[in-house]
Amino acid sequence: MDPVQEGRVVIVGSGLIGCSWAMLFASGGFQVKLYDIVQEQVTKALEKIGKELKELGKTGMLKGTLTADKQLSLISGCTDLKAAVEGAIYLQECTPENLELKKKIFGQLDLIVSNDVILGSSTSCLMPTKLFTGLKHVKQCIVAHPVNPPYYVPLVELVPHPETEPSTVEKTYALMKKIGQSPVRLTKEIDGFALNRLQYAIISEAWRLVGDGVISSDDLDLVMSDGLGMRYAFIGPLETMHLNAEGMLNYCDRYREGMIRVLKTFGPIPDFAGKTEQKINQAMCEKTPADPEHLNARRHWRDECLARLAKLKKEIKSDDTHNL
Repeated sequence: MDPVQEGRVVIVGSGLIGCSWAMLFASGGFQVKLYDIVQEQVTKALEKIGKELKELGKTGMLKGTLTADKQLSLISGCTDLKAAVEGAIYLQECTPENLELKKKIFGQLDLIVSNDVILGSSTSCLMPTKLFTGLKHVKQCIVAHPVNPPYYVPLVELVPHPETEPSTVEKTYALMKKIGQSPVRLTKEIDGFALNRLQYAIISEAWRLVGDGVISSDDLDLVMSDGLGMRYAFIGPLETMHLNAEGMLNYCDRYREGMIRVLKTFGPIPDFAGKTEQKINQAMCEKTPADPEHLNARRHWRDECLARLAKLKKEIKSDDTHNL
């Protein structure tokens, strides 16, 4: 069976996230139009994608069943928004995190799209009501927030506007599954969605513990990478509770009082400035100096680790399926 899919996908914005989405949709066999306002940016993005796909092919980390060359042939550039969206089934907006800019883009799209295309936004923190309210095609709009870097971390948070059609959510969910991502559905919008709310809860307690001199920055990171993170790479906090006792009810029975006691000792929300900021910055810079060369090298290492972890998770899932 030919793995090339019917229908075209449009990516608006050719930055890091836009390029990742283009690669993901191409890996699923979709034709992709990568749109940006300046031709030079589009050309650079396509060159970057070509290089990355070849590298992934060499290292055996390429997603999907198509070759790197075939995937690259599915992606083309475009500087005409109207031409880009014509006949598209799905659009993913990936412009900078600026409300006015994003509203302007969706306002333009609202005038030219059909009643069939789904309009997704990659925003990490702007609420659907801020982005989509007042659009004629609001029923077709949804936030589809990826995790950086999306090619290696499969989670996508789907957050509807109050007027988003249920079918828009379901179609987006199915599409994300088809390209190998792990979509989760939020039933309503909330500031920070789910991922950042959990992330900020961890960051704020990490900040307090280091700021209060309880633990060093390096050891705090180890608590996550060699402790909680080991479990959380495979099961979430709720299943961890379930397995760490004789089921969830037993866990709550055993640990309810202790959890409440500890939570009552949590300090106020940090201001993420001042002495603690300096202290944590110094520790981080000793490990990885904050210049482009060192940061990019460390990011590259991180992405390689994530790719290998993703491969391992896939193998484990496949083994579990065979053993059922």
